[in-house]
Amino acid sequence: MFATETLAEYAASLRNTDLSADVVHHAKRAVIDWYAAVFPGLACPVVGRLENALAEDLDRGDALLAGGRRSTIRVAALINGAAAHAAEIDDSFRDAMYHPGAATIAAALAAGHQARVSGLTFLRGVVLGYEVSTRIGAVLGRPHYRYWHNTGTVGTFGAAAAAAAIFGLDRDAYAHALATAATFAAGLQQAFRLDSMSKPLHAGRAAEAGVLAAILARQGVTGSLDVLDGESGLGHAMAEGPDWTHIGATLGRDFHISRLTFKNHIGCGHTFAAIDGALALRQRHGLAASDIAAVRVATYQPALDIACHAAPATANEARFSFPYVVASALIDGSVRLAAYDPPRLKDPLMLALMKRISVVVDPGIDRAFPGQRTARVEITMADGRCFEHIQAHRKGDPEEPLTDAELHDKFMELSSPTIGTGNAKMLLARLCAIESATALDW
Repeated sequence: MFATETLAEYAASLRNTDLSADVVHHAKRAVIDWYAAVFPGLACPVVGRLENALAEDLDRGDALLAGGRRSTIRVAALINGAAAHAAEIDDSFRDAMYHPGAATIAAALAAGHQARVSGLTFLRGVVLGYEVSTRIGAVLGRPHYRYWHNTGTVGTFGAAAAAAAIFGLDRDAYAHALATAATFAAGLQQAFRLDSMSKPLHAGRAAEAGVLAAILARQGVTGSLDVLDGESGLGHAMAEGPDWTHIGATLGRDFHISRLTFKNHIGCGHTFAAIDGALALRQRHGLAASDIAAVRVATYQPALDIACHAAPATANEARFSFPYVVASALIDGSVRLAAYDPPRLKDPLMLALMKRISVVVDPGIDRAFPGQRTARVEITMADGRCFEHIQAHRKGDPEEPLTDAELHDKFMELSSPTIGTGNAKMLLARLCAIESATALDW
């Protein structure tokens, strides 16, 4: 079978298989984290401009934006997907180098609203979106990640897989949805190497494209089933001709949705091991930022490629600046939304400390990427003392996961400013019981 057919066959089998309580629990955690990301994302300028640009498709249709505004299904997927990625707080799956939630859950929610499905059917779609797309991303591997933004490319498959499941497509139609999604997949890393609003649009377009691929398959539109593994297919065009033979080997046994990373900081996830290491040294030794003479971070090459802004001029660049986020951690003891307030970008202490921070590639750490995201942080004090910390994993990785309580606190912190504390508590309670919902009325 072609890879699309292998994945579709699993999707068809899962329709008649009960999800375990553990998988349901992890799927709900993913949805809670998605909402924690989407609400601050709604306040990002690009999302407001996106709504203005697509106004003719708002206030009508079967779907809902996260803020409650009615929308057509494709535009709901597009706007919600962009919002979920805009504030840089969304989940990730390391081996696929990819933020699966933004597009997958946006598409599942839009499709679920239109199809009027139960909460459990919605969760089943979410699970399939994660399981299918993360495996495609893992097969494409590091060569794909050199140029392509996986959240835009691989995210298209997450959205298509989720929507196709929620629409109840049979095996053949499901395979064609994935095949069509492949030729829609796009998103270049160069699009956000300079200050730009493009990055969250990748997630939004992936959500919209995936939904459209599923809608077309539901109407009988076919795709080339060998589009992933064919000689001119996505694997050769966007990677280095990877082996698709074993893409389905662990389906149904190893649920990737149970091994997500949920962000404990705000910004580029490639910087998080360095942030954690800096925070560990700050707390362990009671370090004052003003007394620090030098900071040296050693990590993996893609982290330097993406978190590349040495002197950020905007909040968007600051999210992708190693010196900025490490300095913020050492000065404030955290890197949350307030870290990117405009005055912080010009703070004298921040600017001075950033100049004393350097970042290099460690070959051993680089070889462990993408399966492990490690950083070594070395701090030299003005009085000559030196401290070192190796952060093997990031707080929020599967090895050091956020507890349910920590995840709920994150949700409340990030959603309350937008919808109010009372509404946030009510929504959280509903999300914690999604599997019992007879309809998606949020």
